This record gives sequence, structure tokens and C-alpha cells, in this order.
Amino acid sequence: MPTDFKTWTPEAMLNSPLPQLLAAAGAMRDAGHGNLMTYSRKVFIPLTQLCRDVCHYCTFAKSPSAGVPAYLAIDQVLEIARAGERAGCSEALFTLGEKPELRHQAARDALNAMGYATTIDYLFAACEAVLKETSLLPHVNPGTLTREEMTKLRSVSVSQGLMLESTSERLCERGGAHFGSSDKVPAARLATLHTAGDLRVPFTTGILIGIGETREERLQALIAIRDLHRKFGHIQEVIVQNFRAKIATKWMGRDEPDLEDLLWTLAAARLVLGSSMNLQAPPNLSPAVYPRLVEAGINDWGGISPVTPDHVNPEAPWPSLSVLNERTAHAGKTLVERTAVYPEYVHTLEQWVDPKLQPALRRSVDAEGLARTDAWMPGVSGIALPRLSGWFGPTNAGVREAIARASGGDALDEFQITALLRARGRDYDLVCEAADKVRRLTAGDLVRYVVTRNISYTNICQHRCAFCAFSKGKGHSDLRGPAYDLALMEVARRAKEAWTRGATEVCMQGGIHPGYTGENYLAFVQTVKEAVPGMHIHAFSPLEVTHGAETLGITVEAFLDRLRDAGLGSLPGTAAEILADDVRAKICPDKLSSAQWLRVVETAHRVGLRTTATIMFGHVERAEHVALHLRRVRDLQLRTGGITEFVPLPFVHMEAPAYRKGLTRRGPTAREAILIHAVARLALHPVVPNIQASWVKLGSEGVCAALRAGANDLGGTLMNEAIAHAAGTEHGQEMAPEQMDALIASIGRPAQQRNTLYGVAPDDRVAASYAAVELEPMCLTPAARRPNQITHIPLAA
Repeated sequence: MPTDFKTWTPEAMLNSPLPQLLAAAGAMRDAGHGNLMTYSRKVFIPLTQLCRDVCHYCTFAKSPSAGVPAYLAIDQVLEIARAGERAGCSEALFTLGEKPELRHQAARDALNAMGYATTIDYLFAACEAVLKETSLLPHVNPGTLTREEMTKLRSVSVSQGLMLESTSERLCERGGAHFGSSDKVPAARLATLHTAGDLRVPFTTGILIGIGETREERLQALIAIRDLHRKFGHIQEVIVQNFRAKIATKWMGRDEPDLEDLLWTLAAARLVLGSSMNLQAPPNLSPAVYPRLVEAGINDWGGISPVTPDHVNPEAPWPSLSVLNERTAHAGKTLVERTAVYPEYVHTLEQWVDPKLQPALRRSVDAEGLARTDAWMPGVSGIALPRLSGWFGPTNAGVREAIARASGGDALDEFQITALLRARGRDYDLVCEAADKVRRLTAGDLVRYVVTRNISYTNICQHRCAFCAFSKGKGHSDLRGPAYDLALMEVARRAKEAWTRGATEVCMQGGIHPGYTGENYLAFVQTVKEAVPGMHIHAFSPLEVTHGAETLGITVEAFLDRLRDAGLGSLPGTAAEILADDVRAKICPDKLSSAQWLRVVETAHRVGLRTTATIMFGHVERAEHVALHLRRVRDLQLRTGGITEFVPLPFVHMEAPAYRKGLTRRGPTAREAILIHAVARLALHPVVPNIQASWVKLGSEGVCAALRAGANDLGGTLMNEAIAHAAGTEHGQEMAPEQMDALIASIGRPAQQRNTLYGVAPDDRVAASYAAVELEPMCLTPAARRPNQITHIPLAA
């Protein structure tokens, strides 16, 4: 990303031609924000329009009037908020006059009648009500605040704001726009901005142009904002708002800033504030010139409400979101929705947002910290996959370059993979189309699956993975059920039953039982082989392999040799989660490190055992973590060639302990869930030939979309899938071959049963799979009372 931009002095900005400033500002914005243009879908809640200030241009502030309540009632606040919630809003913006009780008896009387001492106290109560009764996140603009007031509001609002407007003292003198308005004294407003930084409040501010200030004074205000941000890092957004002359104000006849003046100020703001700052110009105040505003360096349109008017500028209606989307695209940008908290603050929200509000914010965002805009979630049935195509708009040169490189089989670096994972709009379409083309050329149209049975031999585990509900669910009998530790005879019975139902594979995994040793794992393999000699055993994650080796006091390689000789055919490459140790420290701190996982898988390949490779995404990771994971998988495959398929596993959140504690997102968005299959196809091409989609997590509609975006495999029929079921997935525990075939046929592709290593399933196995009878009830052998008591009798090695 370019960092060598020219340093613009005030003199240079004042004296340079406008086209030169615009070009520099646009380039700087692109370096920091690329093709994205953000906005927040919000409702505006005018808690009170009484104000102690008397700004000469304002129509928001009203005088007390008989019969007109001084404040909205809580019920009215909630009515507005719920309307916003129904319209898909994520933010409740509280607008209000500054401390009207200090000027108006009507305000004091109203507060007293409701039982509140101050407007800030009532604002706190209104925010609390919105948080309790809706999913909206409050943002408050109550004016200048003391440290105590701001601290109080921080506990019920995810962000706050105060327009600096100007640092010109002249405007507070007689005849000036702020004469008689004590809260508009620059020192008081700067003090509030300083307090926000000291308290680590994500803060919105800005300047108002055309109220008598000079261009030099605008630059002084912008520099003051920049300097505060450099000290605290808390200014998440700067608004450049152009004065609009309003009827029934003292300034109704004043000239408004012209377009050139606005463009100059926007460009200057970008050059002063830098590439990473979020710079906004309200679109309803300049409705006919969107491309020019974009040209001047903005990257945000601010709050747009599908429900409420702009109470500060009621004469200027909001653009419809469809019009804003189209015009943004025509200006060369992709419109995306954010929350009240900008992504860079979401990524470090522990520093910026009150702990009580963090869970709600995490639930409302995607991996990039932008707003979730649909209701789809992995593992949840009955919610249609949203339309994901961009259908019009710009494309990113970096995305096009990465697609071309990957399609030719060249390795992508992490920056290029990250760019693909962040694709939106038309870029999303390009990535999926390219992945599908690569799939067609390399894997053909055939969609394969394996008839398999999952045998989870115990749900007792000594690890405390934050994402796992299998060993730590709520204990419902229809999900996790009671603690169990299967007897070997039950393992044998299930394997035999699977064989009669056409299975070519059993997949065995379970918790890391503290009483197990490597002999237990060997016993499982030997039991299945003795019961069904022809069955392929696909078993034991790298974590289980490591546990078995350590308990026997031998090397991983020696233990893998013993497992292979006992009949193990291949390993599931699970327990990979995300191969980025900063993420693993949050979700599975006591499991293998990334390097350990990679070493076990590489060792398995060396001793002749092939593996899958997986990724679990949609919890706390970001695109760069997924990119690192994909690069590490590709590098491993280049060394060994032992990976049969890559399997993206969306995080199913419902019963996950970390989600229930408010520490994760609610799984990937639909865009992320489908896109990762496409990016995996491109990033791993041509070294990993198969990309698998998980029907148990994505559902039928989701896997069909993944098959159109680079995937070519549907995994297994499963029989008794338990791990995702314990997490709360509603997509079932088995998909019979007839259902698999019908699903694949629904997208016009041929189906084929395979074995674990991608050979064609034998005819007798296929015939048996279509003649399968219902499964017999399972016997879940109760766990021993003492956790370390071994309930298995290991067979001879």
C-alpha cells in the first residue's frame, strides 16, 4: 500500500489548483480504502429538540411549546427503534439539543416528572431500553460532555459524536454564527474530543463550512482534529458538512458554499487527515454531484435512514439505498454497509467498546468488521441464501490480477489471497466465476461423495476449545447428550451396520479423553478391521495422533507407523481450525500450534497415510488469517502431495461456549461461506484437486452455491454425524445417496460415489447403499465415574 504521499502544507493546499488537489486526495483515499464506500443504515431518534444554544443557522432546536412534550417518551423511542430494526437498520442515532434543562423550565419540569435529574440521565435510560428491547446499537450526539457524563454514556453506546464545526473564536463574537451559544466555544468542544480520546470512545466529529469561517480556519480545525487523533487514535470519522440556508432562521438569506468550495474542503480534509481516516460528506446535502464528492476523496456516506428523516436537515431527503448503490457504482466504488463502529475499531473492540456491548457488536458484523446484512447462518434451516451477485459496479485491479495468476496455476501471496477473500459486488462474481472455470477444467463436472459412517467414540475431552459444543454443550439429550465412552463392541456393531448400508469408510474422531492412551486408538482401528476387513478407516486428527504418541512415550512417526500397520487408511485433517497462532490463542489455546499440526500431517504423508485438510472459519478470524492458512496448506501440499481434499467448515455458533459468552461472531456470512470455496479453489490450484462443501453446515442451498463457485465434492453421507449436531446444526445427521444424487442433479451435474482416496466405489457397495435400511438405535456406553478410568480393553498391537 503506498505510503509516500506528498506532505501538503496549508499554503500548498490554499494555492494549488483544485484538479491537482482532487487527484491527490482521490489517490490517497484509494490507498486507504480501495473500492469500498461505506454507509450506516440507521434510525434517527430526536430525544429532545430543546437546546440551550441559539445557533443562527439551526432548525433542529425548538422553543418550548404548549402541548408539545419536551422529550420523546421511552415508548416512542422504542417505536422508532423497532421500525428501524424491521427495516434492517443496525444503528440508533440519538440526536438532541445540548442540556436544555440549563435554559428551559419546561425541560426541567419534564425531567423531574419522569424521575431524571438531567438530559444525560434520560439519554442513558433511552439507550438502555433500545439495547434491551432491540438489536440496534446506540450512537449518541448529546453535545459537550463532562468526563463523568461521557463515561456513563460509554456503557450504553458503542460510539459517540460531536461536530467540532470550527475552531474560529470569531464565530462566537457578536454577529457570528455561534454568538450566544456557550457550547460552541472551540475550547469546550475540543475538550470533549480530548476526553473522548482519553476514555477510548470511538468518536465522530467534523467541520461545518460556509458559516463565516475562512479556508485557513477550516484547515486549522482539521489540523486540530488530526492532532487529537494522532494522540489517541479515537477519531473514527470526520464529516465535512456544507451549510444549508434554512427557512425561519436568522441565516435564511445567507449564501451557501458552492460545489467548488465543498470539493476543495473535502480534498483538503483528506490530505490533512491521511489515507486511513474515514471521511464523509452527507449525500442528501449534495444530491446531484455524488461522483464529484467521491472524486474529492470521501469513503463514507454517513447514516442513511429508510425510516426517519434527517431531523437536522429536514428539507433534504435521504436518497433511497438502491439509488445510492447505483450512483456509487457509477462513481467507481462498491457500496457496503457498516455499523456505528467502523471496522478498524471493531477489530480491536476490547480497547474501544464497553464489555457489556461487545457481544451485540460482534453479532452484528462480518469478518471484516462490516455489517451483516442478511439473516443466513450456517447450520440454521429455513433461511434462504441471499442474492450474492454484484450484477453491476466496479472491479478491483488487484482482484483481477490475482485471479489471472491463480488461474494459471501460480502461487498467490497472502496479500493477493486476502484481496480475493474481501471481494464484494462484481469482484465477488469474478472470483466465483473464475473458480468455477478452474474447477471445470481441472476436476470436471462430476460431483463425488463417499458413503461413510461417523463414529464419535467419546464426547469427553480434556481440552477447552472455545468453539466446541461437542464436549461442552448444554447437555440436551437431542444435542450433546450425556457423557459417553463407546465400548469396543458398539464400535464393531456400527462398523458392520455401515458396511451393510453400503459404506466404504468409517470416520472416527472424538474428544481427547484424559484416560486414553495410544493403545485406545489402536484398539479402535483393530476392532473395525476385525469386524469389517474391507472397510477403509479414516480416523484421528493430528491432535489425537499427538495425544496417542505422547501417552505411549514414542514419536509421532512411530505411532503413525503402528496405526497404519493396524489398518488405519487415512487421517482427517481436522483440528486445524485456523493455522494462525494468534487466532488459536483465542479459540483453542491448549491445542496444537500451527507448526505442530503441520508437522503431524507432513509426517503422516511421509509414512504413507494421506489426509484431508480443513479450515474452520467464521468465529474471530479475519481474511488475512484465512489467507495464511491457505498458503500454509499449499506449501505443505507442494512438499508432500498427500492432501486429498480441502474442506472449509463454517463455524456453527449456536451452542459454542465462546459464542454464548459473546466472544465470537455468529458464524460466517453467506458471502464469506460461499466465497471461501472459490478462493480455496484458486489459491490451491492446481496442487489440491478437490474442494469439498459441507452439507451438514451449509444446507442444500448453500452447497449448491458452493458447487457453482469451485467446489466439486460433497463429502460423506455421514450416518450419525454428531459434532456439528451438538453445535446446533439443523441440517440433519445423514444424507442418503438418493438425496445426494437429487441434490447434485438439481444443478445439472452428474454424481458419483467414490471411496476415501477418490477411486470409484465398487458396484456392490453402491448397490448396497441404495438398499440401506434404517439405522438401529445407538448404544452410548456411559462414561466411567472416574474420568481417568479406561473403559476399553485394548487389543494386542
